[in-house]
Amino acid sequence: MEKIKTCRICNNKNIVEFLDLGEQPPANSLMKNIDDEEVFYPLSLSWCPECNLVQLNHTVDPKELFSNYVWVTSTSKTAREHSEVFYNDILSRTNNLEEGYVIEAASNDGTFLLPFVKNNYKVLGVDPAQNIVNIAVSKGVPTICRFFGTDTAEELLQNHGPAQVIIVRNVLSHVANLHDFVKGLNICLKEDGLLAIEFHYAKEIFEELHYDSIYHEHLCYFTLKSVENLLNRYNLFVNDIKESPISGGSLILYVKKEKGTVSPTVQRYRDIEKTIKINELRSWKDFATKVYSHRDQLLEILKDAIKTKGPIVGYGASARSSTLLNFCGIDSKYVTKIADQNTLKHKHYTAGTHIPIESPEDVMSEKPEYVFILAWNFTDEIINSLRENFDFNGKCILPLPNNPKIVNVRE
Repeated sequence: MEKIKTCRICNNKNIVEFLDLGEQPPANSLMKNIDDEEVFYPLSLSWCPECNLVQLNHTVDPKELFSNYVWVTSTSKTAREHSEVFYNDILSRTNNLEEGYVIEAASNDGTFLLPFVKNNYKVLGVDPAQNIVNIAVSKGVPTICRFFGTDTAEELLQNHGPAQVIIVRNVLSHVANLHDFVKGLNICLKEDGLLAIEFHYAKEIFEELHYDSIYHEHLCYFTLKSVENLLNRYNLFVNDIKESPISGGSLILYVKKEKGTVSPTVQRYRDIEKTIKINELRSWKDFATKVYSHRDQLLEILKDAIKTKGPIVGYGASARSSTLLNFCGIDSKYVTKIADQNTLKHKHYTAGTHIPIESPEDVMSEKPEYVFILAWNFTDEIINSLRENFDFNGKCILPLPNNPKIVNVRE
């Protein structure tokens, strides 16, 4: 683990710390045995006065975080549905794709490449987690086990030629060496090719208080201004933007190697960022104040619920829930079990807080009065499942977005 001395984009030495979430374990380092030894790393954010990037102050070795992974994209119905929309949007923006191929960097289990495969387009996934690569290959999605960067890009260029389309979904924020990664994108993108970059938008994090998305895997929290600062250094230019439901609010940037015609949407986002002052330090200091206030409110709600209705169960042992649980000090005294659809997480314990993770069937068999929806960015999907699969008539505690609240599932 290393502490950064300069900004991850512009190398400015005068970055300013504004939020400290304490020492926490890596979010996806689930425990098989409750007595296993754990490692904790500092989790704090700084802001750069030069390029306005919001970023973690410490970098955990990427091999420790990503070489064996537990998040599987296809677990989420929302992601599966989004993959079809994403595919059709890419297709509408690309000419002669049948003559080229599609690369996805950090392709996970191939969910977002599968629609291309089903329609007979050539694809290649690149992902550093061998266990997840094996899942993708078993689905018929050609995938190699690599970290993406200039070396991998040169290899792909030599073996397959330039890509007509490159997809970079929810990975740019994870990258320790941003310059090597983005240079690699330029290397293997065809001159008239299309680069699609999706990321959890810092504006949504800021406005809706998504502090649970701050964890060691997410090194950067991009606004349009900060990400354009990075891309432009490598002659990559945003020419259109779409919104995405992923992570509770993401942007998809459509990027080319030449400026060309820029959609009015791009300028609209630039103007909005100026208006709400998302790229200013004062705004992020206000964000930090709200984070501490939110913790107090959430703990009050949990204590009252336990006092009146007894044990609470959780739903969704997501990476982001790890930050929430650890920062707020919510352990098995508050939440007895957490349900999760991902079988890779069953019979494990949450990192740092040691709450057992089981199947939804096991957890809901206890007939709880309250379900604490930790994966709140999939609230609609989870509540529908509770109603339809478990005939749940109780209440759900939603920690985010904004202030925590309680909802009746039948309303």
